[in-house]
Amino acid sequence: MTERTVFFVSDGTGITAETFGNSILNQFPARPRHVRRPFIDTVEKAARVVSEINATAASEGRRPIVFITLVNDEVRAMVTGDHCKGLVLDMFRTFVEPLEVEFGVKSNHRVGRFSDASQSQEYHDRIEAINFSLAHDDGQSARNLDVADVILLGVSRSGKTPTSLYLAMQHGIKAANYPLIPEDFERGRMPGALMPHRRKCFGLTIDPTRLAQIRNERRPGSKYAALENCRYEINEAEAMMRREGVSWLSSTHKSIEEIATTILRDLRPDRLVY
Repeated sequence: MTERTVFFVSDGTGITAETFGNSILNQFPARPRHVRRPFIDTVEKAARVVSEINATAASEGRRPIVFITLVNDEVRAMVTGDHCKGLVLDMFRTFVEPLEVEFGVKSNHRVGRFSDASQSQEYHDRIEAINFSLAHDDGQSARNLDVADVILLGVSRSGKTPTSLYLAMQHGIKAANYPLIPEDFERGRMPGALMPHRRKCFGLTIDPTRLAQIRNERRPGSKYAALENCRYEINEAEAMMRREGVSWLSSTHKSIEEIATTILRDLRPDRLVY
């Protein structure tokens, strides 16, 4: 599979095709070469992509895998025709058309996730959540924590920022994150600004050895990155979260998606139903 190429062809951003395609490809060992071709919305553009697919097939000696989300019939016909030398997996024909039959209505065959982002409340909510998460990253601000959906706790470099941004971008969750620092451990309690919002808090921890590796990439040879210091911080952080009744998990071997889903399940199960 490492010698195979996978194309993600879409008349939008290609994110849907790539996300779905990768979820399928992850069921197999190794990782093929990925090629995303977004905004393929004319027959001419489709023809160029088919030429690229065919050239890849000739050079690799095997047909590329092609995931497509194309709504225009003429554009789609160009990629799905016999002249295309790839294995084409049409997500719309596989899923949308059977649902049209089941629902008894035609889909709107809309290009992309939103027909008009400026008119989408969901899009507006996501942008607002992203701005909130950026303003409340790494304890920059303790203002408006009453409107936060989630407050992530953890030592520096335990995965708080990427998780906060993922929650905001994918789920419209207003996620603040707050670092636990040595002064907090000396006091033996959570930062005072968080005490009124304890029910919204969720902790992230990490294996000390992995934390030391991550910190050494940023500040090599420092006390901050020393394994002994990382062990101390992790032990103190976990002990504090246990005392305060804050749920937490280790980010060491979990993806951002898994972490975010666990947080939603535990703190905002309503967001899993929409």
